[in-house]
Amino acid sequence: MSSSRPRRRLPLLVLLAILLPIGIAAAHHAATYEGPDWGATGRASAGLLPPAEAWPGATIRVYAARTVRWRGIFATHTWLVVKEAGAARYDRFDYTAWGDPIRTNGFPPDARWFGAEPVLIFAADGEAAARAIPKIRAAIASYAWRNRGDYRAWPGPNSNTFVAAALAAAPELQAVLPPTAIGKDYPHDGRWIALATGGLGVRLSLGGYLGLAVGWYEGVELSLFGAVIGVDVRRPAIKLPAIGRIGMGEDFV
Repeated sequence: MSSSRPRRRLPLLVLLAILLPIGIAAAHHAATYEGPDWGATGRASAGLLPPAEAWPGATIRVYAARTVRWRGIFATHTWLVVKEAGAARYDRFDYTAWGDPIRTNGFPPDARWFGAEPVLIFAADGEAAARAIPKIRAAIASYAWRNRGDYRAWPGPNSNTFVAAALAAAPELQAVLPPTAIGKDYPHDGRWIALATGGLGVRLSLGGYLGLAVGWYEGVELSLFGAVIGVDVRRPAIKLPAIGRIGMGEDFV
């Protein structure tokens, strides 16, 4: 009988591991949030990229920033920036809730997201970027959820679903999104089971509501209604809902 107690406690521990980080993030948000900056300064460059003409090689960047209002407790908005070798400008791709969902160059490539500072999630340069950019552009051009009304903040398809789908077209980049990128696990292609990043593992998703990923680049991720808890072994870290990664790798996004 006593041996069954750990099994009974496991759901409670999982629930606590989800709710406690969200509570901490909510308290931090209440103490620091000053409201969205709808003016030009809230979407101005954060100075993370050099001028395109000063960077001759091919470039891929993925940025993330906390979303607007209370949603910023839980989630980040991610976007893609690409530039071919010799190009005179960067091209930024966002997926938004207004107008045609796929927005090209609606904002400076490294702009703040309505006042929230962007964090660099992934970078590739040179030949690796040059080989991947045509695949990414083709994935964006053929993205299924591209019509007005397709965007859904939760469980997807949203901005993070879009970026995850574009990156999946170039698995050799081995790029993964942070646990706060709610919607990244939404099955954008309709498949509930797929290979993990780089083909090294497996991902399962039931409509974005429940998911599991086990892979070399993802580590182990359990997704419950978009909230991700997990462990990264390759770059040792824990992944927590609302807070993000704690350990090696990107900041708390």
